[in-house]
Amino acid sequence: MSHPRESWYDDEAGPLVRLYAVTRGRGGSARPYLNLLTLVVADGFGPPSRSEPEYAAILRLCRTPQSVAEVSAQLGLPLTVTKILIGDLIDEGRLIFRTPPPTDSGAPDIGLLQAVLNGIRAL
Repeated sequence: MSHPRESWYDDEAGPLVRLYAVTRGRGGSARPYLNLLTLVVADGFGPPSRSEPEYAAILRLCRTPQSVAEVSAQLGLPLTVTKILIGDLIDEGRLIFRTPPPTDSGAPDIGLLQAVLNGIRAL
């Protein structure tokens, strides 16, 4: 800690980049088609047109289909930030996506949830 006003900073943490800097100040997602289960896969190879390392990391991860949740977890970024970055790559034509169709009722299947719970308990 070099300055008393910087008590939040830890030298061992390394460089800090605020999340809004990664997304260029964009917050919420205007892409309702992206959810946790949306699968994304890279369309072709080569470096991204954007210079931020997160875009290159997403393209590397998405050489095989990945869900948005998996990409978020592997990058260690919040889901909202990941969705914004993935949306940018979709807009560039670098990622192809497929969102599962919504269920008719929207309510969870209690029978399926009970079967999963029973299976977990059996382990």
